[in-house]
Parts: sequence; structure tokens; C-alpha cells
Amino acid sequence: MTIVDAVAGNAVERFVLAPERGRGDATLLVDAASGREWSRRDVADGVRRAAAALAERGVQPEQRVLLVCADTPTFLWFFWGAMWIGAVPVPVSTMLAEADYRFVLDDSRAVGLVVSAPFASTVGAAALGAPFLRFALVDGDADMPGATPVDRALDGAGDPPETFPATPDDVAFWLYTSGTTGFPKGARHRHADLGACVDHYASGILRMEPADRVYSVAKLFFAYGLGNAGYFPPATGASAILNPVRPEPRAVADHVRTYRPTLFFGVPTFYAALLDADLPADTFASVRAAVSAGEALPADLHRRFRERFDVEILDGIGTTEVLHIFLSNRPGASVPGTSGVPVPGYEIELRDAAGTAVPDGEPGNLWVAGDSVMVGYWNRTEQNRRVLHGRFMATGDEYLRRPDDGHYVYLGRSDDMLKVGGVWVSPAEVEACIVELDDVVQAAVVGGDAGDGLVKPRAFVVATADAARDDLAARVQAHVRARLAPYKYPRWVELVDELPTTATGKVKRYLLRQRPLPARPADARPAEAG
Repeated sequence: MTIVDAVAGNAVERFVLAPERGRGDATLLVDAASGREWSRRDVADGVRRAAAALAERGVQPEQRVLLVCADTPTFLWFFWGAMWIGAVPVPVSTMLAEADYRFVLDDSRAVGLVVSAPFASTVGAAALGAPFLRFALVDGDADMPGATPVDRALDGAGDPPETFPATPDDVAFWLYTSGTTGFPKGARHRHADLGACVDHYASGILRMEPADRVYSVAKLFFAYGLGNAGYFPPATGASAILNPVRPEPRAVADHVRTYRPTLFFGVPTFYAALLDADLPADTFASVRAAVSAGEALPADLHRRFRERFDVEILDGIGTTEVLHIFLSNRPGASVPGTSGVPVPGYEIELRDAAGTAVPDGEPGNLWVAGDSVMVGYWNRTEQNRRVLHGRFMATGDEYLRRPDDGHYVYLGRSDDMLKVGGVWVSPAEVEACIVELDDVVQAAVVGGDAGDGLVKPRAFVVATADAARDDLAARVQAHVRARLAPYKYPRWVELVDELPTTATGKVKRYLLRQRPLPARPADARPAEAG
């Protein structure tokens, strides 16, 4: 076997081969369920065998391989293994329906499929008749017709070919958007994008180093989790604790106490669930910093978590299209209720609908430029022309920049903003106000129309386990009326067991808008209130 020692463009050199050469015996991955560990050399060996297995099945450079995998080493073996031979891994959510998998198989034109056993039934049904698919590998014990067990494919693999001589600009992998408003889009990322996120955020903001142990509630299959536990650790010398199953607050807390991570990555919905789980105050004693992304973290959740566990949460924003966090709070200087300030290496502008920059204190659409912005969506010309503007990408998020300290405050998605009585209302502002109540874990605000064509705020509220529910709706309304402008209070308040979310923790507001509107609460103020 011949290995090119210095493949300037192929990310495999930095993230697989260099770590093996440098500290090959150091632990890279830990399975939270079993405690089993894999060294950097173990992972590199798995990547070689995965590359060989794919090459032996005829996978060519630039062809796609779909990964529907749990957070296990198998995910990373085939993620890097595909890049090794110049192919393009396409990780997708393990939480999709059969129709969604059928769509991404057809849209990506994947020639290969790697799937973990728990998802084999759904994915296998979607794969039947997939026009471009030539083979499937299944990881674990599952009856998937026509699929080869991953273990057999890896054990029977010979030597891999030389690492593909990629350029930094070659497309390395795709990530599908979470699809909050319909079928997802494939965002194409370069080999260079991975290193940019490490240098700008993992090293530049978090100062990640070999002594760090990472625990990410966010899964490897989407952008946030892929960075946290997938490529940040091998590039910085850190190790990652992988949880292969759906995260539950008490199980995650047990993992944290057992494996003592120093960096913890979550999403606002999960931080809220941890606060509602009645965990010991020292649960996060090993954690030097917690990170939140996926949606804006309400200021009150930030406060509660710090008071309860003595851990600072660094809220930030990243997108699938930019790969990881590009606006972030700083360790030791986190400002609750904000997404922080630009990560070095990224440029941020706020612009109005006409593309003109807006002054500080005024809302505008968030535009970002930086080294990790996607090449573009696959086969989506209209969307590419709408969001890509030279070096900048329009994210679709509404923000304002505070004049006093330059921190950015999230207002909501551009298409989620509400115009009430002729005045714009930020759902995020109302939601943050609602969760200030001790009896509230989460809240989501959308627009409601009682049939008169006038939009009013409508709130969906998840209460704490021990909440007094009888008058909670009225208390929510009264609290918002007391704290915010009168027209911003929710005319309808509905208690729900949970909010519908994507795999990234983003609330699917379009599903909430589709729900039948209840009668106006008896204590709601009349229309002239706003």
C-alpha cells in the first residue's frame, strides 16, 4: 500500500493520517454505552478498510455514498473512507421517514448506502428500486434484503488505493438541510471547509486541546454535531464520547458523570429538558464550557442553567450552509439573549429586503461571508441565486446588532416574523419572555388568524413536570403583557407535551401553523389592543 504523505487538498490527511502519525495511541473515540475506546490508529485503520471496501465496490471519485448511521465509529470510517477515494459522503438524519429517504437517495444519486441496523427497515424500504443505488452495507444485526454486513465488508477488504489527490476546492461531502419548510436541499462543502471551522471556532474560540473530552448531544449526521464530535477532536488532539442512541436527559447526565467531558454541546430544547430533569447540581462539574446552537438560547435558560449547574453556556449560530458556528459568545464573557459577535474569519452584515445595509439597532437579514460557506445547493439554481451573493450568503435569519456592545440578537427566521397591527413582532422575543416563567420549559410562537385576516401571536407552551397548569395560559398572557408591548402578547396559549422539532432541535413552526386554531381565550384583550 502506498500512502501519499502530504495530500494538500484531501481532508483525510489532516483529520486521519496526521493524527495517526502524531499520537496514534491516544484515545479518539469512546462509546458511551459500553465504554469501549478507539485510538487514533484504530480509527485510521477503520478508515483504510472502509476506503478499500468502497473502492472494491466500484465507487468512483465524486460519486455519492449515503450514510444513515448512528453515532458510532462506523459513521466516521465511511465518512473519511469515501473522501479517501475522492467520493462524496452524504450523512443524513436517522430520524426521517421512508419518503424522505427515498427523496435523498434519488436526489443525491447515491451509488452506495451505509445504514445502522436500527434504521435498516425504513431505509431498506426506501432503497427498493432506487435508480442509482448499486450496493448497501448494514452495520449490526438487521435483515435488510440485498445488503452486506459492514463487518464482512471491512474484514474482507484489501489495501485501499492511494488517497485521492483532491484540491482544497474539491467537494468533499454534502449535508442536507433539516427541511423545516419542505424537502431538504443538499449543501455541498469543500475539503477546505473542515479545516476552516477548526481553525476559526474549535481552536480560535473554544481553545480545544488534547486534554479536552467532547460530549455532543447533537448527532454526527448534521453540521453542528459533525464538527463537535467528528472532525474537531482529531484535528485538536481531543477525544469524543459518542452516544449511539437517542439522547435522554438522565442517560446523558449519567454519561457526563461517568466520562467527565470538558466541553458539552447541546441545543436549547435539550438544555431545557436537563433543567426539568431534577439532576444533581454537580452533574456538569467537569465541563469548562457548554455550547448551544440550532436555535437561539433564551436568556432565562442561560441564567437558570448557570445558577443550577455553575456552567456558562456559549450561545452561537451556525448553519448547514456555513458548516459550523460563525457568530458566538466568548468564554467568560457570554451575554445572555445574544448570539455573540462574529467568529474571526467571518464577516457579518445585516441587510434589508433590497440588500442595503441597516444601521445598528435596526432589524435586518443576516448575511455571512467566510471560508466555510457552501459551494451551493445541489441542483437548486433558483435557491442558489436567492441566497448566494458573491462572497456572502443570505441566511434567512433576522437579527439586530446592539449599538452598545456589538452583540447580535436573534429575532427569528425572515418568514417567521409576524406583522401585528402594522408592526413587526419577533417570535423569538416573545418566546424568550414566556420561558422566564418558572413553570415553562419551552415555548414557540407563530401567527394565528381568527378569520378576519389579521395576524396575532399564538403560543405553544411546554410546562415543567410540576407546573400549576390550570391558570398557566392566563399567566403567560399576563406576563408577556407586563414585560413587552401590548400588541406582542399571545392571543392564544396552548399547552402541549412537546414541540415538533427537526433533528437539529429547530422547531417546525410550519406544523404549528397548520394546527386548527382554538377559540380565543376568555381573558384575551380585544383586537384594538394590537
